[in-house]
Amino acid sequence: MPVPIRRLCVALTLCCALLAGSTACGSSEKTVEKTSTTDAAAVEAVPAGTPSPTTSAQRRKFAKTRFVVDAGLAAGATYQWIVKPWKAGAFKKGAKGRKTALVKAGLAGAFAYNRLKAAQKNAQGDPALAKALAPLGAGIDALKNLPSKLRNGDTDAASSFNDVIGDVKHAGASAGAPVKDQVPSASQLAKGS
Repeated sequence: MPVPIRRLCVALTLCCALLAGSTACGSSEKTVEKTSTTDAAAVEAVPAGTPSPTTSAQRRKFAKTRFVVDAGLAAGATYQWIVKPWKAGAFKKGAKGRKTALVKAGLAGAFAYNRLKAAQKNAQGDPALAKALAPLGAGIDALKNLPSKLRNGDTDAASSFNDVIGDVKHAGASAGAPVKDQVPSASQLAKGS
């Protein structure tokens, strides 16, 4: 039975793509030789393509940038799916679309908590950010249980999120890393990161 040309072309294209992808994603390692006085040569395996900052100034710069992105995503999710509906009264009993708003707020709360923890970790790479965020650790940790409170209809949880996000934004601005709201996509929100 003859196979249509179209099927052959699709199959050939997919095979080539898989072959190229597996070749590109292989675990190639390059070896670097080091000489010392005690050993003639020691070989250290270094994975190819792993970027690393070379100076402490670059490490701080990347830490600050990562902090700004993570805190901005947390702030955007909080405003878009928690604060805005809360101010509009979408969490009140009997409100139209209440269940949908609560589910979205719960997802946004979990996402914001995840991004705030990542921002807190990134802030450790910059001394000014680490100092500015140190007093906020307990407030960020307290947000862990708030997504479930939001899903259960506790509207005070929305104000808690808003307060902590405001504190993080203020701490970032005082350390030279101003945070702007960045609304995450629905897929980012669903994945949680």
